[in-house]
Amino acid sequence: MADTLEFNDIYQEVKGSMNDGRLRLSKAGLMYKNSKTGKVENIAAADLSEGVWRRVALGHGIKLLTRAGHVYKYDGFREGEFEKISDFFKTHFHVDLVEKDLCVKGWNWGSARFGGQLLSFDIGEQPAFELPLSNVSQCTTGKNEVTLEFHQNDDSDVSLMEIRFYVPPTQEDGVDPVEAFSKNVLSKADVIQATGDAVCIFRELQCLTPRGRYDIRIYPSFLHLHGKTFDYKIPYTTVLRLFLLPHKDQRQMFFVISLDPPIKQGQTRYHFLILLFSKDEDITLTLNMSEEEVEKRFEGKLKKNMSGCLYEMVSRVMKALVNRKITVPGNFQGHSGAQCITCSYKASSGLLYPLERGFIYVHKPPVHIRFDEVNCVNFARGTTTTRSFDFEIETKQASQYTFSNIEREEYGKLFDFVNAKKLNIKNRGLKEGVKQPYDDYADSDDDQQHDAYLERMKEEGKIRENADSDDSGDETDESFNPGEEEDEVAEEFDSNPSASSSSAGSDEDEGEKKKKKAKKPKIVKEKKPRKKAEGKKGKDPAAPKRPMSAYMLWLNASREKIRGENPGISITDLSKKAGEIWKSMNKEKKEEWDRKAEEAKRDYEKAMKEYNEGNQSEAPKKDKKSKTEKKSAKKPEKGKSVKAVSPARTPVKTNTVKSKEFVSSDESSSDESARKKGSEDEEMASTPPSSNESGSD
Repeated sequence: MADTLEFNDIYQEVKGSMNDGRLRLSKAGLMYKNSKTGKVENIAAADLSEGVWRRVALGHGIKLLTRAGHVYKYDGFREGEFEKISDFFKTHFHVDLVEKDLCVKGWNWGSARFGGQLLSFDIGEQPAFELPLSNVSQCTTGKNEVTLEFHQNDDSDVSLMEIRFYVPPTQEDGVDPVEAFSKNVLSKADVIQATGDAVCIFRELQCLTPRGRYDIRIYPSFLHLHGKTFDYKIPYTTVLRLFLLPHKDQRQMFFVISLDPPIKQGQTRYHFLILLFSKDEDITLTLNMSEEEVEKRFEGKLKKNMSGCLYEMVSRVMKALVNRKITVPGNFQGHSGAQCITCSYKASSGLLYPLERGFIYVHKPPVHIRFDEVNCVNFARGTTTTRSFDFEIETKQASQYTFSNIEREEYGKLFDFVNAKKLNIKNRGLKEGVKQPYDDYADSDDDQQHDAYLERMKEEGKIRENADSDDSGDETDESFNPGEEEDEVAEEFDSNPSASSSSAGSDEDEGEKKKKKAKKPKIVKEKKPRKKAEGKKGKDPAAPKRPMSAYMLWLNASREKIRGENPGISITDLSKKAGEIWKSMNKEKKEEWDRKAEEAKRDYEKAMKEYNEGNQSEAPKKDKKSKTEKKSAKKPEKGKSVKAVSPARTPVKTNTVKSKEFVSSDESSSDESARKKGSEDEEMASTPPSSNESGSD
């Protein structure tokens, strides 16, 4: 057997990422050389305690365990190389290479086994996955639950960030399985341990993000946030910036700590730690260090005994330990004299602080935007009311932040601040050459600042008004008469029934018909006053069309030209473009189209006059013909007389049309006076009302 074995394209798993390299096996041990970094890693033969051969994603792999508890994984072997490698391990390393496959059932219920630096999750006798405990950065416990967080790997595209284990309760007294699990993890994990005494402790501080009250223990190298549910250990190396911001009410202070990487609570990431203090709260602080140690470590920045406002003590200690400056608001002052602006971001209300080098919004969610990240800003009118406006910030990474519901009084102050910082204002275009006072925008006489956005909206509104008013020239001025359709339905009751209907049926049937038909005139009475609009059925297609305005005549003649100059332009944009061209056209050119519009108007009036005269000449012929048809339809049969229904049975009111339901036989007539009255009623029913009568109604 050869004394050495070499394998190319072997991958070593390090902190979740796979590094390509070469593996060499010799009598002295194993040597792996990373092809990317050139780093060489040696494992002595005497240190090997166990070897496992298993199937992995990249073919087959070897897992090696050392006597010190370290684990090494190498993948990329072929299946046929197992016997050769197994014999080499047995001959030179005196270690059996055991074949053991991973469980691929996909179950999430099993047992956790701690072995050296590994946490193995086994399902039955087979391991499902293994976690190197050296990669664990945080271990938190809850009720029957343990959460492990891992260090981020910048070299890997995808990294495991967090995993949770449910630990069922047991009946054993005095042993908490959750605490036992956590201790096993912490004993091997790379977790910051709170060893020694804290430099100082601040009790029950109000924290806005993450929300709650926490005890802050200050250690030399990290900050320990201890709450009722969660604990956070924040190394000072992860602190980017410190902010001390006064609240708008001038009675409270925000202390903001910017973190990278952020602290995590479940799926939530907190990039900012925000503490809220009252200005009236004082404290006397004593550092848990000797005066010599304090002087040597902090060089006069801190003293052993200090007293003052609570927010001053916290910010002073943090500044000395983190060794970073504290950012405070600059010279900006809003309308009310505060150094911030009340606004809304997304669904929450908060405060926007214009700083010397950026903007910061607190508190939900906190946002910090540096000026060097800003591409442009935009002032937009509020969507719900004109008493407020929106402030939009667009970054160079194409992210947009919209701060809405800002009071109109803050507009001038914020505009001047942005202009002084030389930020690109997106809607500055109409500002040049226009002197429009700010009170047109704000309805106030206090400020005299220009609103560029308002000017742009006014210009677009005028263009749309011109286009809409001229487009309406093709429409008729015919008003909507809701009674027309109802009058058409009422005509069913005005029509004369046939002559044969009066002689059919028995006396009982006639009595029932009289009762039913006597109610119908009441319906006709309600619709009667609207019969004057009966002749107006709709627009006559033979009527002359209304003339177009000068603008529409010009637009019809110039539409194709505008489309040719602007290929692909939409109908809306074409109307806006045409409105702009028409507005900028000189008076001489407009007079040409005004003359054409006047000629078209005169032609329309002449044609309309002829059309009305023709309708009036045809109207008498139609009326005469209709009267003749109605009289012939109302002529009674021979041997029959007409009698009116007595007023006691059917009340007769003025303006009520009488129809055939009042016709009865000679047998029902009583005397000569009744027959005379019935003949008069028949004449009223058969004769239509004159135009004067209907008009008076």
